[in-house]
This record gives sequence, structure tokens and C-alpha cells, in this order.
Amino acid sequence: MKVCIIGASGKLGRYMVGHALDRGYEVVGVCREQSVRKLDRFKDQIVIVPGHTNDRDIIQRAVAGCDGVLVVLVPWGVQQYATGTAQAVLDFAEPGARLVFSCGWHITRDGKDVYSWKLRAFVKVFGGLARLARFADVDDQVEACRRVFGSDTRWTVVRGSDLEEGPSEGLPVWCEHVGDPLIESNRTRRIDFALFMVEALTDDALIHKAPAIVSCRAPSALAYAAATAAPSGKDALS
Repeated sequence: MKVCIIGASGKLGRYMVGHALDRGYEVVGVCREQSVRKLDRFKDQIVIVPGHTNDRDIIQRAVAGCDGVLVVLVPWGVQQYATGTAQAVLDFAEPGARLVFSCGWHITRDGKDVYSWKLRAFVKVFGGLARLARFADVDDQVEACRRVFGSDTRWTVVRGSDLEEGPSEGLPVWCEHVGDPLIESNRTRRIDFALFMVEALTDDALIHKAPAIVSCRAPSALAYAAATAAPSGKDALS
């Protein structure tokens, strides 16, 4: 499999590069030119395409011939950076390619997610301050995902909980909606978020899904497993 990783130089991106290489995939990484050095340990193993991830020419060149595309949707600035990235991938990815996008729990596909007051307050306050400072625009990520949801591509949007560093705890578990007791603990190792992204490339059950994930070792996931006599679709990936 040939895989393009857009946002390869970030923390999540570097973990995805590692997981993809572990599976023997051919990897093309896209990152800003000033961040190329962050990929030095992979430079002899991957093809690096330097450039902004919302540059349509860069994306068109990078995704050519790729069976899958892993996309870190980052809403930097107030120029629709994430939306531009997503639209370029949707426009230029090979027909039938698996497209897997990353975002946070705040993204909802069908409006059935149930958010805590803390999460709602954080998104409102952080989003307002970030936009005021012209640092980031949360609504940009919302628009990017809206376009993905409306496309006829083979997409998956992985919605991550709060992320932490540390050794892998295994493949995260997932559910359809935020608010499910399974994911109440709201924590995932970043290395495992990346693992879920890479695994999604070959899991057709996740096509046209927006799984909300949490660590399989989080207290809520362990409690759910203990209370469930038989495996269900929610933790089939654990």
C-alpha cells in the first residue's frame, strides 16, 4: 500500500509515519518546509513533499498514486487552512482511495452527540480567543469535516479525545456518538490515536463513519468491557 500522510511532521503525523512503515507501506509525507527536519529519522525511508498542506498543487502531487491518505486537519489561522486541505484531498485523491481524517470530539456529523458543559465551554472560550488572536479557527475544522461528510469518497473521520503522551496502550475503542459511557474517560495516547488512523485504512467497516475514540485502557472502556458479556460493534476494534 502507498500512503500519503498530510501533516507528517507533527506529533500525530510522526507516529502515523512510524506505524505505516511498520506495516511495510510506502509513505509520502507532506509538511511545511520549515518542519522537514522533524522527519530526519525517516528521511531515508519516506518521500517528503515540503509545502503548506492547503496548497492544492502540493496535495495533487503528493496524493498521486496513493491507495490511502491520512490527513491531520489543523485549523491554523483564519484563512480556512483545514478546509483548504480537506478540499484538496477530496479533489485530487485517487478514485477509490481510503481517506482518513483526524479531528476532535467537538465535530458532529448528525447532531446526536451529547457534550459535557466543560467541553462546550472550552470550545466556546478557546475558539473565541483563538479566532480573536488569529491563531486558529475552530469553525474551519467544522467546515472541513462538513465537506468530507458530504463527499462520495471512501472517507473516515476519526474524532479523538484528550491526547496524552506515553507508551502504547493498544488500539483505541470507539463509538458512534460522544456522550456514550464507553468513552466517558476522555483520554487517548497520541501514539494510539495514530494507530487507529493507520488501522482505519484497511477497515472497511469504518467507511462513512465518524468514530469517537478513547483508550482501550481508560477506566470507562475497562468498565464497559467488564459489563459486556459479548463483543459489540462498539469495541470490535479493541
